[in-house]
Order: sequence, then structure tokens, then C-alpha cells
Amino acid sequence: MQFLQILARKPGSLEVLFQIPFCQKQFPYSCLSTSACVYSKKKKGNSYDQVDQEKYKNLVHSVISYKTSAQTPETILEEDNLLYGPPAKQTPPIKAGTRTPKNWLPLINPSKRILPASSDSKVPMKIRLQRAKLPSVTRILQQTLSPQQVFYLERWKQKMIEELGKEGFEEYTKNLFLQGELFHSALESIFLSGETAAREQGEDDVVAGYLSSVEGVLEDISEVKALESGVHHGTLQYLGLVDCVAKYQGQLCVIDWKTSEKPKPFLQNTYDNPLQVAAYIGAINHDANYNFQVRCGLVVVAYKDGSPAHPHFMDPDLCSQYWNKWLLRLEEYRDKN
Repeated sequence: MQFLQILARKPGSLEVLFQIPFCQKQFPYSCLSTSACVYSKKKKGNSYDQVDQEKYKNLVHSVISYKTSAQTPETILEEDNLLYGPPAKQTPPIKAGTRTPKNWLPLINPSKRILPASSDSKVPMKIRLQRAKLPSVTRILQQTLSPQQVFYLERWKQKMIEELGKEGFEEYTKNLFLQGELFHSALESIFLSGETAAREQGEDDVVAGYLSSVEGVLEDISEVKALESGVHHGTLQYLGLVDCVAKYQGQLCVIDWKTSEKPKPFLQNTYDNPLQVAAYIGAINHDANYNFQVRCGLVVVAYKDGSPAHPHFMDPDLCSQYWNKWLLRLEEYRDKN
């Protein structure tokens, strides 16, 4: 069939093919031409044949003469600079918490002389807090709360007043402070006079639940160096009262004991407590009364119902971060006062 189509395109070819040499009569051409027309459709015209090739000859030559594109990242950048100018360099915005304190001091005191520990000095230090005209760590943090912290604190206060009444709320806060003081006194007794006696003494006490809560943490604490001891930063001029300085899992730490009715499984749940610990670490390291330096911190959250306490360990890097934040809060306090 393909052979017939080829022949049909040439005039007279079919007629010659079907001629009978021994007969004067030939096959009718019309008959064959009709069947040939079915298979010899006219080829569709190419639209490119109508293009003026001479006119676009140079353009076609320039395109096909390159094996690869002439554009490179360098040429694109040059072209972009010519059209739009050099890119404007903008400094990235400073994230919150990355500001540098104006009067920065190191957390570790490089000039402090560390004396060898005496083998006879196993009694924890307890230096009396000097009530000078210096702000305490607690006061500085309270007066530099962020607007968000003030909002949530005020909302909690109003909610408690609605539930308990004004007098009931005052009694509630008074009991919280009392329980905190009793809890710290019980811990001090544990470290000074022995764990067993303190447990028996606190079984029927209001802090029995808190003591049960911290049992697992107390097992990891050793070599207590200071208890309820006053600290003073001579350069930055602030003071405070440290709960405890001891080794936690072999690392010397400033330990801050906290009580809570709600679980606080993460360090960020403890609000400004890490800043308080960092402030105490810096004060100890710059206080001549202490012949050692501290690089780590620990915030222990104990629960009244006796559920296991959450110990939040602060390594040296984390303490340095909170130390910078503390210095910023201290500067804010100075500016306000």
C-alpha cells in the first residue's frame, strides 16, 4: 500500500504500471485514481517555509554557534548591577536577649586567688548578710519585671482574690512564705545534723511533702560548702542570700530551692530563678569571703504533694548566658533609680 502511495505522487506512473501489453484496452485510470486518492493525502504545509530565512539568518547563526549558554552567574550579577545598582547591605535586626551589657564583667573572677581547702573545715560557711544600702538580687529582679511578667502576675493575683477574697489571699501568700522558710530550715538541718533525724522530725510537719519530693536530689548532693550565706559583689554593688553551695553529681553548684504547687519540668518554667542563680554565682566569685569559685548552678523545684522534684542543672555555658541577662537587668535597675 505504501508503494502505491509513492507511485500515486508521480504523474502517469500508475497508468504505466497497469497497462496490459498484449491488449489494446487499458484499465480505466479513473478507477485507480479514486482508490489512490484515499491513501495519498496531501502533505500539510510547513509553517516555517513561509518564514523569511534571509532576514533571520544572523539571529539563527548566533544562537546555534554556541554549544552552551553564554550566561554565567558572574555575567548575570554584572548585568543586575548595571540595571539595578549594587545590592543594599542591611544589618540583621538584633534579636531579643542578644544585647551586650554596657559595663560587662566576667562571671569567673580571673584575679581571684584560690586557697587550698583545709581538711578540718567540713562545716558549711554561713556568712551573715550585711544590711548595707545596697539592692538585693530579689529586689532588682522584682523592679525590672517585663510588662508581660507584670501582666501575668497581676492576672494571677486578681484570680486568687476572686476565689479567696482579699483577706484569704493575704493569708495564702503568708502561708506560702512560711512554708518556704520552714522548708529551707529543714534542708539546713538535714545537711548539718544528719538525714535520718531530719526526716523523723519532718514527718508530721507541713513541709513533709517537700522533703519527700527532694529525696532523690539529696542523694546526688555532697560536700556542702555554704548554707544560707550572704554574698556581696564589690564591683557591681549588690548583695544576696545564697540557699546552698554544694556539689551536685560531682559539679560545684549554687543551689536554689524552690517550692511549687504546679509542675515545672523545664528551666524556663522557673521564670527569673536562673538569673538569680547566675547573680549569686557572680557575687561568690567576686567576694573575698569565699576561697573558691563556682561555674554551675542548680534550680530544684519541690512539690507539696511529695511528687519527685525537678532539678534543673545549669552548665557553665548556660550560666554565662543568664549572667549576661542579669547584667542587663542590673543596668535597667540602675537607670530607673
